[in-house]
Amino acid sequence: MRFRHIEIFHSVYTNGSISGAARALGVSQPSVSKMLRHAEDQLGFALFRLVRGRLAPTDEAHALFREAGDVFERLASLQHTARNLAQAGGGHIRMGMVPSLALDVVPQALARFRRDHPRVTFEVHTHHHDDLVRSLIERETDLAIAYTPPPHPRLARTVLTEGELVVMFPKGSFVATGERLPLTALTGKDVIGVAATGPIGDVLTAAAAREGVAFRETVSVQTFFIAARLAQLERGITVIDEFTARAWRSDDFTVLPTDPPLGFTISHVTLEDRPPSRAARQFLAVLAQVLADSRSGHP
Repeated sequence: MRFRHIEIFHSVYTNGSISGAARALGVSQPSVSKMLRHAEDQLGFALFRLVRGRLAPTDEAHALFREAGDVFERLASLQHTARNLAQAGGGHIRMGMVPSLALDVVPQALARFRRDHPRVTFEVHTHHHDDLVRSLIERETDLAIAYTPPPHPRLARTVLTEGELVVMFPKGSFVATGERLPLTALTGKDVIGVAATGPIGDVLTAAAAREGVAFRETVSVQTFFIAARLAQLERGITVIDEFTARAWRSDDFTVLPTDPPLGFTISHVTLEDRPPSRAARQFLAVLAQVLADSRSGHP
């Protein structure tokens, strides 16, 4: 099948009729019918049959449609990438990041950077880890900021700083604690979980397994700030990244790092063959300083 055959078949299958496919493609009904017959002649089997006056896909058509869907998904990705390439520029930074960094740290860095570089423009996206990789590969973004990004053959990673997971809980939830809360203190507790947050959730899951800690995960979320807000509303316990915890700090909640520490890295990620622009490198230097200030408690 040529691509035009696939396009005609996909449209007829999706729209349910020759006339609907013709309208969707902006061509005449006879041309759709002719191309469909040509495709069936090449394949050696029918794709549609007339049932009670309507076109019905054959079993072979159902099988082909699943494959055609993959083709059209990749085509859409190719078209999206082409548009993004046309929009890229050194004075314009298209950046993706995990949602928790978009809550406070990155906006601080953006504001600080733009005071000195007002002509540099930004396009900011928030994505979960898997979508960060996709956005870079499809060139929707030029730069990604992520927690402990997984290795990928097409991506280059550079660590900006390290961070820790912390326990956020209402004051009085635990018997006298020091500067760190033993991870074992979570045993038997109801915890708003972060197992679904990707690599960072895996850090807590692995540590709990090593320490033999079993807690009840009452709610599992994909985003740390949802966990933090839900903990405040329910006066519950959650384990989140330290940056989200600082953004959501309140007088009636305590935030403590764990013992043993639950560490992770914050990295910037780019395509291997497309290093950051000069403007992006300047912004990353500012972001690194904001991260360092946040960790040290400086404003």
